[in-house]
Amino acid sequence: MDIKTASALRRLRLVSAPEAVSFLVLLVCSVLKRTTDFNAVPVMGAVHAVLFIIYVIFWVDAWNKTKWSVKTAALYFILSVLPTGGFFAERMLRREAEASVIAARARKEGTVNA
Repeated sequence: MDIKTASALRRLRLVSAPEAVSFLVLLVCSVLKRTTDFNAVPVMGAVHAVLFIIYVIFWVDAWNKTKWSVKTAALYFILSVLPTGGFFAERMLRREAEASVIAARARKEGTVNA
């Protein structure tokens, strides 16, 4: 894996968990808005919108650099629109990056022909 691909995966991984947290907080704020006088939906909506847009931009970049199949790319996108999906995406991206590093080291050492 080259440095640009690793960077794209890292950026996507780093934004996935905060995006998931903002989604959950937005859901809590929506419930509170309807049950109390507390209304933080406009603020949390804006925060979540910015994080979601950043996620989508990083997702497109990662898809372009990693050459994921449509199925894999769709999975990462679907995870972004589920309330806790960002946590699963972060875990999967970390595993993918670790596997790529291991494979790159093995190729470098000459133990795997690829």
